[in-house]
Amino acid sequence: MVISRKRESPKCDIFINEVKLKQTEKFKYLRTIISNDRKTNREISARTAQAKINFQKMKTILTNKHISIETRKRALQCYIEPVLMYGCEAWAISKQIQNKLEATEMWFLRRMLRIPWTAKSLGTVS
Repeated sequence: MVISRKRESPKCDIFINEVKLKQTEKFKYLRTIISNDRKTNREISARTAQAKINFQKMKTILTNKHISIETRKRALQCYIEPVLMYGCEAWAISKQIQNKLEATEMWFLRRMLRIPWTAKSLGTVS
């Protein structure tokens, strides 16, 4: 794979024992998706999906009303957030990506508090 700022990646021919290696646009390395355009959208979408799957696996604990909200938030921070944020040190964060991560956090909190997405705020804005 060749990583470039240009819209179209330059072609690179690499041979090992006279066998040409295939050039790819993306691959997974250490559970992180690396793409030739250096964008992190695919990686963040994959991390979000995996975090939501893990949340669903722990749903009985995270949505249990008999466990304090503080304890449930700590469980979320310990078991779900690391899955979501794995490799975030290398991400280029745009406003769109920041909004997506905040929406994912709200998705977790709404489900923990059993608030439907159709619920509206009780407060009024003056």
